[in-house]
Parts: sequence; C-alpha cells; structure tokens
Amino acid sequence: MASGKDSDDSSESPSSQKSIYKDPDDGRQRFLLELEFVQCLANPTYIHYLAQNRYFEDEAFIGYLKYLQYWQQPEYMKFIMYPHCLYFLELLQNANFRNAMAHPGSKELAHRQQFYFWKNYRNNRLKHILPRSLPEPPAPTPVPPQQSMPPVAASTIGMAAAPGPVLSPMQYANPQGSSLPKTDMRNTGADRRKRKKDG
Repeated sequence: MASGKDSDDSSESPSSQKSIYKDPDDGRQRFLLELEFVQCLANPTYIHYLAQNRYFEDEAFIGYLKYLQYWQQPEYMKFIMYPHCLYFLELLQNANFRNAMAHPGSKELAHRQQFYFWKNYRNNRLKHILPRSLPEPPAPTPVPPQQSMPPVAASTIGMAAAPGPVLSPMQYANPQGSSLPKTDMRNTGADRRKRKKDG
C-alpha cells in the first residue's frame, strides 16, 4: 500500500509535471523589447558596438538574429519606424558583414551610405515614378478640298489656327502698350534715400 501512495505522490510532483509558463502581460513586454532591439539595428554605430564587444562571436546571439527575421513579415513590419533596421538585420545574417562591421572604416562607410540614401530618397523615388502620359488628341479628320472657298477666307482660317504667344499671369496685369506706368518697388526706396541725402 505504501508503494501505491509513493507512486501517487511522484505523479503530482512539480518536476514530473510540465509547468507551462504563462506570460503575465501576454507577451507585450517581449514584443516591445524585441521591437526596440530590432530598430536599434538601423544604427551602424550600434552594430559596430556589437561587433567590437564580440557579440557576433556568440552562437546564441547569431541564433537570436536569425530568430528576429520574423519582423520582415507584413503583420510585424507595420510596427517598425526605422525600415533600415530590416535591411541591416538581413545583412547581419552574413558572417562577412558581421566581421567587417568590427572595423571603424566599415561603420563610417555604412553610415555615409545611409545618410546619402536619406538625402536623395525623394529625388530617387521621383525618378522611378513614371509620369502619366497625356492622352493624345484624336487625329483631325481630313476635310475634302472645296473649290468654292475664296482665297481671303483661307488666309483667315490659317491665321486663326496658328497658335499665338501664351501670356504668363504677370503679363495679364499690364498688357503691352498699356498707358499705365509700371511701378518698381525696388527703386522707390533708393530714390527716397537719394532725396534725403541731397536735401
């Protein structure tokens, strides 16, 4: 009977049962910590710091970097504010890049390239966006020549069809040949100063 009691006690002991860890905040703290770490990878100086302190020689840390690649999935990517971190996370999977980032010259090069990317990002994006072409006007339908048209009317039609010079908005204010004088505000102050000095 004692043997049966011992077997019951051993089945209820915590070492034999699998204790399932329940995160008190449903993984929110872990999510925020991993998000913060991944976004720190957008800084080449921080990657250089990790390389200098030999984090990249630790196999567990390399495995952690591989694990963090889940941030490249769209449902997690939407939380990232610094998208360069995903690019650097991808580069950190390569041992050559990890070794190169231990040197200050490589850190400076990565930092400089990142700066130029930010500086020219808008212009580079605009180059790749194709401008929408305007729809072409329909081809004019050929008009059969009429022999009864007088020569004066033909010259009038030709003048009406010829495009005239397009005026800018500034030219509408004072049309050519207008009797209104132009006032140049730049010269009026200089004239007043001259008058004060002379008088």
